[in-house]
Amino acid sequence: MQIPAPFDYVRATTVDNALELLARHGPDSRVIAGGHSLLPMMKLRLARPEWLIDINDLYELDFILRDGDRLRIGAMTRHTTLLESAEVAGHFPIVRDAESVIADPIVRNRGTIGGSLCQADPAEDLSTVCKVLGAEAVIRGPGGERILSMVDFHRGPYETAVGPDELLCEVRFPIRTRSGSAYEKVERRVGDWAVGAAGAAVSLAEDGTIDDASVGLTALGLDHTVAEAAALLRGQLPQEELFVEAGRLAAAACDPVQDQRGPIDYKRHLADELTRRVLRLACSRAAQTQEG
Repeated sequence: MQIPAPFDYVRATTVDNALELLARHGPDSRVIAGGHSLLPMMKLRLARPEWLIDINDLYELDFILRDGDRLRIGAMTRHTTLLESAEVAGHFPIVRDAESVIADPIVRNRGTIGGSLCQADPAEDLSTVCKVLGAEAVIRGPGGERILSMVDFHRGPYETAVGPDELLCEVRFPIRTRSGSAYEKVERRVGDWAVGAAGAAVSLAEDGTIDDASVGLTALGLDHTVAEAAALLRGQLPQEELFVEAGRLAAAACDPVQDQRGPIDYKRHLADELTRRVLRLACSRAAQTQEG
C-alpha cells in the first residue's frame, strides 16, 4: 500500500481549539505537524486515523524561553530552530550534537521536538537527549495541565502518556551550573536511524569532581538511563579509567537485538565505545564552563 485510507482534515487555530477538536473526534483522530513519521505509517496503512488535526498554526507552541533555572521549549519548535539556537547550544550542547545528525535538512525544517517525542521510536535521538538532561513534559487536556518526567512520559516503544484528548505543549530543561553534555551516533548512512547512539550530561563540583551524571543509549534496547554508570561517576575525578568502566557498565545494561543494522556484539561494542566518547566530551565541556 502506498495510498492512505480515506480521512478527513481540519486545521486547528489555537491549543484550546486543538483540544476541542480532539475531544470532538475522539481516539480516531491524530494531530499532525511535520508528519514525517505519521504519513509513511498512513501510506502503509499501519495508521488509519479518520481525522487529521493540523496543528501547524499553533505558533503559541513555537518558542525557546529562559525561565529562571529552566529552559522552556514549545512542542512546535522545529529541529532547525533548535539546531541554530545559540542559547540551546550554550546550556545544552547535546541538543545541537543530536540535531545535527537527525535525518536531513528537509526533515529538520518541518519536524518538531514534540512530534519526535510523541512518536517514541526506540531509535529516536531526542528522547535519549531529554532523558539524559532530566527534562519534563508539559501536557494539556480537558482536565488541565500536568507535568511528567521523561521516564513517565515514555511508556514503551511508540507509546507515551499523552491521552487521545491531550496535547504535548512544552518541554522544560533544568539548567545546571558547571555542566556539560554530548551526544554521538553511528548510522549506516547520513540521515539514517541510529545503529547505536549515546548521550551524557555531567555536572562538576567546585573541586572538579563529578557532582552528578547521566548516561543514555539510543536504539540499543534500553529505555532508561544507565543508573550503574551514574552511580560509578558521582564523586569521582573525570579520568579515562572511569570512562572505560562506565562504558563497560553501559554495554552490560543494554539489550540490543540483531537486525539489518548489525549483530548484538557489535551493538554492545557501540554502547561501550560511544559512552566513553560522550563522557569524555561532556566532562571537557563542563570543565570549560567551570573555567569560564
